[in-house]
Parts: sequence; C-alpha cells; structure tokens
Amino acid sequence: MTKKSEDNTQQTFLEHLEALRSMLIHSLTAVAVMSLPGFYFAPKCIDFIIKNSLPENIKNLHYFSPMEVFVIQLKAGLVIGFILAFPYIVYQVRKFVLPALYENEKKFLGWLLSLATLLFAAGSAFCIFLILPLIMKFSASFSSAQLQPTLGLESFINLSAAMILAFGLMFQFPLAVLICVKFGFISIKTLKNSRPYIIVGILVLAAIFTPPDIVSQLMLGIPTWLLFEAGLFAAGIIENSQE
Repeated sequence: MTKKSEDNTQQTFLEHLEALRSMLIHSLTAVAVMSLPGFYFAPKCIDFIIKNSLPENIKNLHYFSPMEVFVIQLKAGLVIGFILAFPYIVYQVRKFVLPALYENEKKFLGWLLSLATLLFAAGSAFCIFLILPLIMKFSASFSSAQLQPTLGLESFINLSAAMILAFGLMFQFPLAVLICVKFGFISIKTLKNSRPYIIVGILVLAAIFTPPDIVSQLMLGIPTWLLFEAGLFAAGIIENSQE
C-alpha cells in the first residue's frame, strides 16, 4: 500500500469515527432535551402505570425515604426522555449508515429503520398493558391471610422501567434478522441450524434485561423468540424473491 493510499484510508477511518461521535452526541443530547418534558409528565405516567398494573388486592404502593419519590420521578423522566427521543436516535443511526450503501440497500434499510420506532412503541405498549399486569397478578397470587404484600414504589418503578425498555428494544429482533439476511451477513439456513443457540441467547438477554425472576424472563424471552421466528419467515420471503 502506498503512502497516499494509507493517508486516504486513515482519513476515511477518522471521518467515520467523527460521524460516529456526532451520532452519539446528537442522540444523547436528544435524550437530555426530551427528558425535560419527561420529568414533567413522569408523575402522571407513574400514576397511569400503577393504576393499570396493580391487581385489586393491592391498593397502594409505599415509599420509605423522604426523597425516594423525587428520585423515582427523575429516573422515570429519563426513561420517558429516551422513549420520546427514540425516533430521533433511529434517524441518527440511519444518517450514519446510509451513505455507505447502494441505492437499493438505502431504500430497504430506510424502510426497516422507519419500522423500528413502531416496533419500539409496540413493545413498550405490550409490556405496559399486558405483561406488567400479569406479573403483578402473579405476584399478588401468593398473598394469604398470613401473607400480605407491601410493595415499595422504587422496586415497582425499577421493574416497570426495565421491562418497558427491554420489550421496546427486544422487539427490534425481527429487524436485526432481516438486516443480517438482506446484506449477506448470515443465511436463512445458518439461522435455522443455529436456532437452539439463538433461543439460548434470547433467554440470556432476557435474564440480563429483566429482574432475576423466571417469570419476567420468560415473559420477555417467549415473545422475543416468536418475533425471531417472524423475522426468519419474512427473511425467507426476501431471500426467495432475491433468488
């Protein structure tokens, strides 16, 4: 390699590094900015999730330190800020990736990244309206005359925030499958042969993203596995059309 080509390679690498740094800065700035309305709406969002999730035999949540509610509202504001900023984060990722692709690849990836926001919203809604109430009902089923639940606000909100973000992110799984197949990173046959290992990986990710209880992990792992199968089916259609 000549000196000139080495300089060009180094310059291209530095340009990509600068573009990556710009994408991260813009994304973090968007989260910080959207956290401001997130802090404002945090109390209402917390009340909504509590009312939607708590079963009838659990009437109230409790807090155990003077500043606990304030800290929880700050955390909730950051989570809401990330959710509100997610479309802009997807836009930044799209802006970073698209220049390196061919025209037909740009259209395909642009279409998929546009779906990312819808899938994130679908995953978050699925968690709020179905999964969290199921988890709380399962937890309340252990109560008896001698055992009465006294749930803390912090533990409940930490669980809710972790689950909502986890479902929103794990719902991106079909897009990851489609992108890997479309751009030739992996074939349908390899994915099918690797299905047992992928399922184990999904369960490991579910264990990382959720609290350390088997119910939460399965409630995230099973829908993610079904989404993987859906992505595999769609990728098969795309692969057949390419052939």
